Amino acid sequence: MPTVTRDGVTIDYAVDGDPSGPAVLLLEGLGYGRWMWRWLAEALADDYEVLRPDNRGTGDSDAPEGPYTAAEMAADASAVLDDRGVDAVHVCGASMGGMIAQELALGDDRVASLTLLCTSPGGEEAAPTPPEVQEHIFAAPEDADPRERIRYLMEPAVSEGFYDREPELVEDIVDWRLAGDATPAGREAQVAAVAAFDASDRLGDLDVPALVLHGTADRVLPVENADLLAERLPHADVDLFDGGPHLFFIEERERVNDRIRGFLGEVA
Repeated sequence: MPTVTRDGVTIDYAVDGDPSGPAVLLLEGLGYGRWMWRWLAEALADDYEVLRPDNRGTGDSDAPEGPYTAAEMAADASAVLDDRGVDAVHVCGASMGGMIAQELALGDDRVASLTLLCTSPGGEEAAPTPPEVQEHIFAAPEDADPRERIRYLMEPAVSEGFYDREPELVEDIVDWRLAGDATPAGREAQVAAVAAFDASDRLGDLDVPALVLHGTADRVLPVENADLLAERLPHADVDLFDGGPHLFFIEERERVNDRIRGFLGEVA
């Protein structure tokens, strides 16, 4: 996989799809490796060049001492674009990746469109993660083995019954997370980036088309954040997925991928 180094930190990224097509940059959520975009990358591969970096602290990228900021990780993403020679890019980010995407669009005029999934603009008006959910996603039982720990921490991000409906996929996800997710220190450093993020009073400056997708049953970043993004982004369309959890883009991957492909077909 190609790498780029910025300020002494090496960022590893994957390249999929058609190198002659428009560039799409996919930015993942807190602690998650680039595996989480495997379905969307495949859906876009025929028509787009798809770039999937591991955020700093995650996977094959370096994990420097934290705390991190969303702006710092956006600068890492810009370095990936520089390394690839990208002149214009369509950026898709989920959860923390959506926050990085907002910062990237605010600071890099190569961003041609934004797709924001299950994310937030930050700020005082943002709907926070409920305390009981926050405790669950950061504190697994001490006696849990590594696989049990991942399943436990992920529970609030999926819908009830998902583990039973797709047991083989869940086991694959656990494998991918064990192999490619953030280190414990990297995850803690990313938590700081999410906690400090606030683009709420700057989003009006963005003159690019935006698509906001959110599950109505998101327990991690409540769906009210989608409305806030729609209010602040000048050119935003919002699609809500009824009953969708935080990881709705995995559980409803075909519908989500079709919607994103449709949006990119209009703006790319």
